[in-house]
Amino acid sequence: MKLLKAGVIYPISDSAWVSPVHVVPKKGGITVIKNEHDELIPTRTITGHRMCVDYRKLNSSTRKDHYPLPFIDQMLERLANHQYYCFLDGYSGFFQIPIHPDDQEKTTFTCPYGTYAYRRMPFGLCNAPATFQRCMMSIFTDLIEEIMEVFMDDFSVYGSSFESCLGNLGRVLQRCEDKHLVLNWEKCHLWLEME
Repeated sequence: MKLLKAGVIYPISDSAWVSPVHVVPKKGGITVIKNEHDELIPTRTITGHRMCVDYRKLNSSTRKDHYPLPFIDQMLERLANHQYYCFLDGYSGFFQIPIHPDDQEKTTFTCPYGTYAYRRMPFGLCNAPATFQRCMMSIFTDLIEEIMEVFMDDFSVYGSSFESCLGNLGRVLQRCEDKHLVLNWEKCHLWLEME
C-alpha cells in the first residue's frame, strides 16, 4: 500500500461514490514475436501489474472540462528551430495535483484491503488530463513558446546555443522548485544536440 504510506490515499468508511478496482498488466518495452502465420509482430512486454480504478460511474455524472491539449505537430514545429534540447518528465504527474477536500469522497474505491479515497488526482477521472494541462499551462505560461513546450507532464526546454539552453533549463527548474513540482530524473534527458 505505497499510496497509503505516501499520503496519496486515506481510509474512508462511507461514501455514495464507490468505484471498483481492476488489476491490469503494466506494459513496458517492445519485443517481437511470431504469429500463427510465422510473421514477426511487435508486442509490448508486460513488466508487472497496476491497479486501475474504474471511474465510469463517476465520469458519467461529471460535467466535462473541454480544456484543449496542445497540437503535437505545432509543438514539434516550434521545437524544430533550435539546436539544443532538454527533456524533463514530471514524477507521477497527476498525483502532484491536490483534490479539494469536498471532492475527495467522490474518488472512493474499494479493494481487498479496504475502502479508500484519493487526496491527489488519480488516473481515470475524465477531467484529469484537462485539469493537469491547465495547471501546467498556468505554471509555465510566460515560458511556453519562448523557451519551452509543455504537453501534460513532458517538458521540452530548448535554446539555439548550449549556453542559452542551460540558462533556459535553469529558469524552468527554478519554476519547478518554486511550485513544488517533482521531476522524474530517470526519464529526463539533458543536453541533446541536433544537427
